[in-house]
Amino acid sequence: MCAIFGILGEYNPVQARQALAVMAHRGPDYCGIVESERLFFAHNRLSIVDLQAKAHQPMRHGDLLLSFNGEIYNHKALRKELMADFTFKSDSDTEVLLAAYKKWGLKFVDHLVGMFAIALLDGKDLYLVRDRLGKKPLYYMHNREQFLFASEIKGLSPFLTKNSLNKDALSSYLSFLAPTPPHTFFKGIQKLGAGEIVHFDGSKVEKRSYYSLLDTPSSIITEEKAAVEKIEEDLVESIRLRLSADVPMASLLSGGIDSALIAAIAKEQGSSLHTFTLGYAEYQNYDERQNAKFTADALGVENSAIEITQDDFIGASEKVFESMDEPLNDPAAIPLYLLFEGIKKEGYKVVLSGEGSDELFLGYRQYFEYLDIEKAAVLQHKNWLKKYFRSNFSMNREWEWYKRVFDEQLLFRTSGEKFTDLQKNMIMRQNIKDGDGLRFLEPYRKAFEASGHSEPSLWYSYIDLQLFQAEHFLTKLDRVSMAHSIESRTPFLDHNLAESVFSMAPQLRYQEGVTKALLKKVAADYLPQEVINRKKKGFSNPYMEWLIASGKIDLIEEVNEQTGLFNREVIKEYVERGKRGSFKQHVWGLYVLSCFLKKNFL
Repeated sequence: MCAIFGILGEYNPVQARQALAVMAHRGPDYCGIVESERLFFAHNRLSIVDLQAKAHQPMRHGDLLLSFNGEIYNHKALRKELMADFTFKSDSDTEVLLAAYKKWGLKFVDHLVGMFAIALLDGKDLYLVRDRLGKKPLYYMHNREQFLFASEIKGLSPFLTKNSLNKDALSSYLSFLAPTPPHTFFKGIQKLGAGEIVHFDGSKVEKRSYYSLLDTPSSIITEEKAAVEKIEEDLVESIRLRLSADVPMASLLSGGIDSALIAAIAKEQGSSLHTFTLGYAEYQNYDERQNAKFTADALGVENSAIEITQDDFIGASEKVFESMDEPLNDPAAIPLYLLFEGIKKEGYKVVLSGEGSDELFLGYRQYFEYLDIEKAAVLQHKNWLKKYFRSNFSMNREWEWYKRVFDEQLLFRTSGEKFTDLQKNMIMRQNIKDGDGLRFLEPYRKAFEASGHSEPSLWYSYIDLQLFQAEHFLTKLDRVSMAHSIESRTPFLDHNLAESVFSMAPQLRYQEGVTKALLKKVAADYLPQEVINRKKKGFSNPYMEWLIASGKIDLIEEVNEQTGLFNREVIKEYVERGKRGSFKQHVWGLYVLSCFLKKNFL
C-alpha cells in the first residue's frame, strides 16, 4: 500500500513536496520522486511485496511512468505469461503492471486480480484507474494550469484557491453516509468511482467505466449444491492469493462468521494468523471478546483483545476525522482506528478483514424486509393507502418504505440510507424535493435497468457494493488502516467471487429466509455451529453514550448557529431524540459534519 501523487503542468517544487509529505503515513518505507519541467510524479511506499530497491516507485520503462497503490495478487501468474515479451528486473507486482500495459494496452486492467489505484503516464497521456470494487481511493483536480491526482484529499486541498463547500457532497452525505462519486466536500476536487478510468491528454479530461458486475449473466448456476461449491472454491482461492506477503500478517476477528471463516480457511492453508478483537470497558452489550475467544480457541489461532474506554474514543476522534479528510458517517471508524493502532504496535503490516460478505450474501436482516415490502407494489387497490401515507408523515424509516412502494418510487436506496429526502427537507433551510436523492443513484439505476437484470435482491447487492461498501466501509477501512501504515485486504471482495455470486439464481441467496444462507453452508465444514448460528452484532459500539457523556454532542447546535445550514428546532429535536436512544446515526452524522465545518469553513 502506498500514496500516489502527481502534477502535470506548472508547479512549485516546495509546495508539491509538502503535499506529498502529508500522505507519508500511507508509505513510510520509501519516498520516490520523478520531476522535470511541468511534471511532478511521486510515490510514498509501504513495502509489502519485494522489499528491494528495484521495486521502488515511481517505476519507469521507456516512455512509461507508473505510480501504483495496492496489490496485484495474481502478479506471479501474470509474470509467467509476460516473460516472453518483457525482461523483468524485480519481483514486484508494479513491474508486472508495466509489462501488462505494454502487451495489452488499457485492457491490462481486465487481467488483474487485486486492489489498485494506478497512475500511468504514457508519453503525454495520463491514465488514472481505480479498481473494480473501489477498494483503493483516487482523487483528482483540474484547473487552467495543472492536472493533479492523489490518494487522499489532503494531498490536493492545498492547491485550491479557496475552500468552497460542495452542496451535492453534503446532500449525498446526509442521504448515504458518504459523498457519492464524483463528489467530495471540496468543490474542485473529484473522486473516481469504483471501476472507472480517467484519461488526461494534456488539455481535456475524459472519464469512463471499464467494469460492472452487472455484465455478469444471472442464473447460470441454479442448483444450491453447485452454488455452495463454487462459493467455497472461489473464497478459498481468494484467501490463498491474499496470504502472499513478505511482511508479518494478521487478521481481524469478531464474533461473527465472516472473519472466522477467513481465519479458518487461512489456517487450513497453513497460515495460522494472529487475530485481533476489540472490546469496550463497561459496555458488555457491545463487547465481542468472549465470542471471539471462543472462535479463536475452536480454530486454534492466537487472539489478542484490545479494550478501549470513553477517553480513548473521544481522544482519538479528532485524529480519525483528520485521517478521513471529509465527513464519513460511521461511528465504528474510531474504534477501528484504535484497533489498528494496537495491531501496529505488535509489528503487523498486513491485516485481513471481512468487508463485502454482507452485501454479497444478503447478511443484513433489512434486505429481507425490503423484499417483503416490494410485494406491496403489486396491490391493485392501494389508492387509500397511498393517500394515507402521503397525509401522515412519520420520521420512522418504515413509513418512508411503504410510502415509496405506494407512490411507485424506487424502494431500496442502499443499506446506508439515513436522512430521507423528506427528512432533509425538514432539517435543511432549503427546499428539498421528495425524490431528490435519486439523482445520486440515477447512473447506477440506469445501468441496472439497461443490464437486463430485474430481480430486486441483485439491485440491493449491486448498489450496496457500489456505494455503501466502496464509498463508506472501504473508505473507512483504507483511512484508519493506512493512518497506521497497515495494508488491509478483503478476501470477500475478490471480483471473481463477486461475479460467481451474481451468476447464481438470485433466490438461492434468500429462499430459506436466512441471512447468508449460502455462506453458512460453506462455513459448516470449517466452523462450529455455535459460531455459524450466533446472532449478528456488527461492529457496534457505545458511541452515542460516550458522545453524550463527553458533552461533545453540544457542538452540533453550536456550529449550526454559526452556519445556519439547518433549522434550529429540527436540529434540537434530533439531538434530543439521540439522547433518548433513537436516530443515533443521524445525530452522529450531524456531529461529524459539525466537526468538519468548524475546522474548514468557520
